[in-house]
Amino acid sequence: MARQPMRNLRQTARLVMWPALLALALPPAASLAQQAAEPAQASESATGEGAQAPAPAEPAKKPEVTPTSLFELLDLVQQGLEVETQEQREREQRFIAAREEQESLLAEARDLLTQREATSQQLEARYNEYEAVIGDNEARLAEQLGQMGELFGAVRLVATEASGNVWESLISSQIGARKDLLDRLGRSKELPSTGDLEQLWYELQREMTQQGQVVRYTAPVLSTEGKVEQRNVVRAGPFSAVSDGRYLFWEAAEGKLRELTRQPPSRYLDTVAPFEETTEGFGTLAVDPSRGQLLAALTDTPNFTERIDQGGPVGYTIIVLGVLALIIGVIRWIAVTIATRKVAAQRKSDYVRKDNPLGRVLSVYEDNRDIDAETLELKLDEAVMREASSLQRFQWLVKTVSVVAPLLGLLGTVTGMIQTFQAITLFGAGDPKMMAGGISEALVTTMLGLIAAIPLVLLYDTLANSTRRVIDVLDEQSAGLIATRSARDRAGD
Repeated sequence: MARQPMRNLRQTARLVMWPALLALALPPAASLAQQAAEPAQASESATGEGAQAPAPAEPAKKPEVTPTSLFELLDLVQQGLEVETQEQREREQRFIAAREEQESLLAEARDLLTQREATSQQLEARYNEYEAVIGDNEARLAEQLGQMGELFGAVRLVATEASGNVWESLISSQIGARKDLLDRLGRSKELPSTGDLEQLWYELQREMTQQGQVVRYTAPVLSTEGKVEQRNVVRAGPFSAVSDGRYLFWEAAEGKLRELTRQPPSRYLDTVAPFEETTEGFGTLAVDPSRGQLLAALTDTPNFTERIDQGGPVGYTIIVLGVLALIIGVIRWIAVTIATRKVAAQRKSDYVRKDNPLGRVLSVYEDNRDIDAETLELKLDEAVMREASSLQRFQWLVKTVSVVAPLLGLLGTVTGMIQTFQAITLFGAGDPKMMAGGISEALVTTMLGLIAAIPLVLLYDTLANSTRRVIDVLDEQSAGLIATRSARDRAGD
């Protein structure tokens, strides 16, 4: 407000200077009117020619007043000053009013904050008071409970363990559902009643008693055809249950006994029927102390045929070659053994028989007594070589298969490991059953290769040694005949 006189003084100075400036700068009134009319005409011509749609209407403006004299200009300036002064005053009044309103709101907010802080302090004090009361009550409760808290924990622990044992127990196929009570006691957060404790003790005692009994009873049995049949079941404690000469397995999820789709080997299965027929005294039965786990693993064990099938094509190739080589080797061993005995008999005899290699060599000597020693030696060598070739027939096959069989086993090992790594790539290593096929092929083919090679190597060595002894006898006799003939020729000369 103190700047207002200075602003008025400046406005007065401008008014004193404007008349001279306006006299030089302002054109005549007619010229001003013509200049004001030209923009309007240009605007009308542009609107009529170029634009098809009318332009949006502008807000109405206050008509401008064009002063024609210095006095009118002075009046306009005076009016502008008054309007500006009025607007300034209104703006100051609005600002003062807004400031007062904000100060009022700030005061209300501070009052509300003060109230909330006081309420918070009261609540905090009450919370501390209640917390102290709760602590005292908990201490009093723990003191009053005493040993009951330990009893409650022991009951829950025993009930939980008993529930799991009863769920998988073979005795449940006879007694029925006992799991509900044990589950309720195991999950309860309240102290058990006297009746619940007595029932828990009774169930534990009954389970222990039934574990030492052999009982006959009727129960539903799920057969291998998928039908539920009422059968007479014989239960040997918690270990094994049999019916109609076959072992049964307790399916806890279904609450039924199930006939095993594949029974254990005969040395175990043969004890079932006599045990069922026993009415007094003692009976023999193969039981499963693991409550079905060993029995399930035993039935999952592959038999001989299934084990051979795990070897795949490589395994069957090894078996075929091994059996063929074994048959030929045994036949040749029998033939060489017979020839060995006949040669031994021929050496002790004075008569030449042609049913043995030595006899045939001696017959060559007898047939060629009149020829010279060198020709006789050649003929005897030819006869010995002919007999040696006959004795060594097919021995190469036995030797070859004994060498190739382990190599085929190694080939099966490689193919099996390839299948294993393919299964790991596709399904991961989380499930060992997905890798069992490849590993089984690798191991079975190696086993078959060794099984085929070991006896064939022994057979070949035995056969070769027997053949070598017979050939040595033929060489010895042939050399003796040549030496005798040479000595005779020299004596005749």
